[in-house]
Amino acid sequence: MNVYIAIIIIYFALVIAVSFLTKKVASRSVADYLVAGRNMGTVVCAIVVTAEWLGGMSTIGVSEKAFNTGTMIPVLYNISTAVGMVIIGYTVAAHYRRKDVHTVSEMLQHLFGTKSRNVSAAVFLIAYITLAYVQLQTCAGLFGPIFGLGWTESVLISSVIITAYTYVGGMHALVITGIIHVAAKYIGIGIAFLVGMIGIGGIGGLTDALMSLDQNVPANYLNPFSAGISPAFSLLLGGILGGMAGQASIQPIFGAKDPDTAKKAAVLSAFLIAPFGIMIAFLGLLAKTGKYFDVSSLPSAKMALATLLTSESFINPYLGALALAGVLAAILSTVGPVNFAIVTIVAKDIYHGIINPEAEDKKILRIAKNLVILVNLVTIPLALLTRESVLDAAYISYAIRAIGAIVILLGIYRKGWINQLGVQMAFIGGTVTILVCVLAKSYGWFSVDKTYGAVGAAVIFILLGKVIEKFREK
Repeated sequence: MNVYIAIIIIYFALVIAVSFLTKKVASRSVADYLVAGRNMGTVVCAIVVTAEWLGGMSTIGVSEKAFNTGTMIPVLYNISTAVGMVIIGYTVAAHYRRKDVHTVSEMLQHLFGTKSRNVSAAVFLIAYITLAYVQLQTCAGLFGPIFGLGWTESVLISSVIITAYTYVGGMHALVITGIIHVAAKYIGIGIAFLVGMIGIGGIGGLTDALMSLDQNVPANYLNPFSAGISPAFSLLLGGILGGMAGQASIQPIFGAKDPDTAKKAAVLSAFLIAPFGIMIAFLGLLAKTGKYFDVSSLPSAKMALATLLTSESFINPYLGALALAGVLAAILSTVGPVNFAIVTIVAKDIYHGIINPEAEDKKILRIAKNLVILVNLVTIPLALLTRESVLDAAYISYAIRAIGAIVILLGIYRKGWINQLGVQMAFIGGTVTILVCVLAKSYGWFSVDKTYGAVGAAVIFILLGKVIEKFREK
């Protein structure tokens, strides 16, 4: 057994053990299983939020984008997320916690009624199933190079691992393992970043290596806006708004011990999120130089980061294995909350909210745990059949959640500007617009960024809802 496999197995065994240790606590009630008993302090809550954000997209997704473009454009993902968490802290965090909700759709019910909750739950379910299969792909992108597996085998094994990790301990397990994950990812990736930058001769050496390539690497590759203002602003807008109505990213905030803690935790998490993407983007660029492995042999750019970290010409195998443990930590720290977001939406919003409102706590808990397995079965074919860039696919979810962010902000701060009809039309019309934007780009009909399309459609339908309301009053 090589050192890479050994370290990965040891690390995974550790987090599974933690999940089993928290099983008894997590099985006491739905609140314990879904929101850790609403007892998290500021630092712990901030770390769990950070653990969710610094996941497969911040590792495999950012490195893939940096590798493909030869630029630092993908750092905008982490920067926008950090900015978004600060805004969340000063706007909606305390409101979420004060209402003692389990889901974003529950919050919408408080603001706009049951119909709005039902429509938003269905739409958020689409968003998080999209995000779940993307997370499964990032896990497969790690295991493929380590175990020498093909894409299909990597996806299937990753699904089994993810199911086992998520099923046992619930949110309590995600809290404890989240702390372990954040430490592992910063130590492992931090060491790999330092080793790589020193080895290539700093920024100057990296620039020389990239500029010597036959590929079209822009001279201003360090500028995250090098591809233009529009695509960069789309990343920023999606990241900022996407978190505000992101079930996975704010579920830890639902578990904060009080509203003030929720606010402080959201702001604190921003300072842990931003630096990580910069290190990962540089590792993606180091992989692109071709100095450490034959880039033409990669079956997918999703495997660039893991291939780099298993290259002995880049880093000592033990340090590389430590960095891989950091990548695994990042993936596991996100895939749990993302899959848990789907479970929470279906169990609380759809099953308890629509199908069986009188269901007892134990029944809901049993449904939630069974859904963990079902979610992973649903995402397997999606992960196998879709081959989009990780960040591009994930931003479908972000665009949908951006609609929710607009609706919630208006519901809290400008209730007179929006009504229930406008909420429902915004979610349905905005989601259809996203689908049209994606299909139009795929078939070459026209090109409108999906985030812009979602936000624009949401605003139009919200205004249309008010117009219809005034017309009915006459």
